Amino acid sequence: MIISRTPFRISFLGGGTDLPAFYEEEEGAVLSTAIDKYIYITVNDRFDDTYRLSYSKTEIVDSVDKIEHKIFKNVLGKYAADAKRINGGRGLEILSMADIPGGTGLGSSSSFTVGLLHAMKAHNGTFQSAEDLASEASRIEIEDLREPIGKQDQYAAAYGGLQYIRFLPDGSVSVEPVICQTSTKRELEQSMMVFYTGMTRSASGILAEQKQSTGDKRATLRAMRDLSGRLKTILEGGEGLKRAGELLHEGWMMKKTLASGISGGSIDEWYERALKAGAWGGKILGAGGGGFLMLLCDPSKQDSVRRELSELRQIQVGLENFGSRIIFVG
Repeated sequence: MIISRTPFRISFLGGGTDLPAFYEEEEGAVLSTAIDKYIYITVNDRFDDTYRLSYSKTEIVDSVDKIEHKIFKNVLGKYAADAKRINGGRGLEILSMADIPGGTGLGSSSSFTVGLLHAMKAHNGTFQSAEDLASEASRIEIEDLREPIGKQDQYAAAYGGLQYIRFLPDGSVSVEPVICQTSTKRELEQSMMVFYTGMTRSASGILAEQKQSTGDKRATLRAMRDLSGRLKTILEGGEGLKRAGELLHEGWMMKKTLASGISGGSIDEWYERALKAGAWGGKILGAGGGGFLMLLCDPSKQDSVRRELSELRQIQVGLENFGSRIIFVG
């Protein structure tokens, strides 16, 4: 039995510049962190030659071709035959469990892909580096499955940590750790407030529209990319988190213009109420449209923000230094 543990992520600034429509023309960049919320993938040999897959539903099939879940189907299509050669023709039982539901803006789909690859490769006796996992997960989601997404989530999940990730026109990716004081990371953790809006959504529609409008929005995306670099400078220079929150606000105001459905209605109302209660700035995580509202706020003002957003559920989030890991081999 193999168990992988792969973190979810929070993307602070630069989202959208990791889409091929942008970075194939000019460099994109995001600043993000892995967080202490995870998806766990368990892979075990079955007694018979069937496949039992357990996620939000359960599938039991006698052939990989009959699998409905498209990521499971793709990954097992690549590696199930090797597993059968190793285990004497037996099938596989694979279980997925997560701390946070999907469709909430924490990069869950890519964390799932990275974690499944990691567990399957380990089951088959193959070591995988963070770069191997991230690049293959990106190819599966973007090229094989034609999802209209970018590359940042796969790299955040595979590498972990607080990272400045650059997406180069030749298709390569540069992952640069944000080198800051331990006290700065602690202050960042203490300043973060994350609230569940109660709304889940598929990112695909928003991202597809954003992809189509990249040409018209290139100047805005370029400015969002540059904000991620400025945030890196602020964190590495230990300038304090108030300015970081203000940059988040600038980025969120820009992001809302990229596609319809990113914000509006209750989201805008909650955000404005949080600012009036003392938050420095924030954003809806992921593509937008629901999921989690993340704020940066002075700890002395956080009780006021909680009272103002009392109808929303707050979750405690910490930074995670490690990316996808194999946590059990038995």
